[in-house]
Amino acid sequence: MIRATDRGPAVTAVCRDPAGNARGRAGAAEGAVRVRRVTIRDVAAEAGVSLATVDRVLNDRKGVSAATISRVRAAVDHLDFRRDAFAASLATSREHRFLFVLPESGRNSFMANLDREVQAAAGRLADQRIRIRRVPYHEFNDADLCRVLDGISAEECMGVAVVAVDTPSVREAINTLVGRGVGVVTLVSDVTPSRRLDCIGINNMSAGRVAASLIGRFLGGRAGKIATVAGSLVLFDHADRLHGFNQTMAREFPQLLILPVIEGRDDSAATRPLVAGLLAQHPDLVGIYSMGAGNRGIIEALEASGRQRDVVVVAHELTAHSRRALIAGTFDAVIHQEAADEVENAVRALKAFADGQVGYVPPRVRIDIFVRDNLP
Repeated sequence: MIRATDRGPAVTAVCRDPAGNARGRAGAAEGAVRVRRVTIRDVAAEAGVSLATVDRVLNDRKGVSAATISRVRAAVDHLDFRRDAFAASLATSREHRFLFVLPESGRNSFMANLDREVQAAAGRLADQRIRIRRVPYHEFNDADLCRVLDGISAEECMGVAVVAVDTPSVREAINTLVGRGVGVVTLVSDVTPSRRLDCIGINNMSAGRVAASLIGRFLGGRAGKIATVAGSLVLFDHADRLHGFNQTMAREFPQLLILPVIEGRDDSAATRPLVAGLLAQHPDLVGIYSMGAGNRGIIEALEASGRQRDVVVVAHELTAHSRRALIAGTFDAVIHQEAADEVENAVRALKAFADGQVGYVPPRVRIDIFVRDNLP
């Protein structure tokens, strides 16, 4: 296991090391009287899986392998975990009301998956008096996002998780909302500087550096040009990924020339002709780093050109399309963040704020690296 620096998350490739993730088992320190209750987070650490995976096993939901189920159940038995401990850690005598402000997912598979995880959390936590509501805004549209944020009151909700657009107007809207007594966390993509509590997501600078290292090493010393494809650089996560990518490329792989970034608005239909144009203009193009959505357009452009085995591609988010591209050899690696963990951590951070827990720091979200040999 590789650990990212700068408060970054663990970067996990090929296999996970449960011992590396362990946060310590429940038990009393020598001479102590009180014993800390075992939590679902302890079970996840013991089993070497995500919080979402433990939740799926505990609730008998599909999508978990038999080996993982066995590992989680063994951890539950070993730690003597009692499910009501998790419920007790969340449930209080009052109702908690949170909003998730998300861009309209459209054809963005990751955002659609994030939306589904928010809906799942809303259903799962309703009996613990945690009410979660989703509010959409027009993707990349900071004016529409500000309209939504400006309309939220402290009477309506206690906390907001927002997939943000990094502009001064959005920063001001967040600061104003915090000033009204509403806790705010940014989700996936940050706004900085702002008065938000924290950003729930991966360390995107580290993700960009990982992408550069993968592409450079996959190329094995070949020289040539590298294309970078963003959704939009008004998104803090895409801008951070590009910055980290450029840093590592300049330091480690000077033989590779990075072309000016293109922005496909996370839209495959818009991305395909942009990538097709680069492939036609640059016969010495040897690599592509896709920082956002629109991966179907990249896949289609590469396969139409017949160069899908010559160009090394690293993309973000394991979706049905990127999975097929890995299996076919069109993509070489996919950097992934677990949407279920991000939703879980956002709820915990907002609840800590609502309950007056000063200084609560949510866990960092892990960076996963998938190649076709370790697909889940």
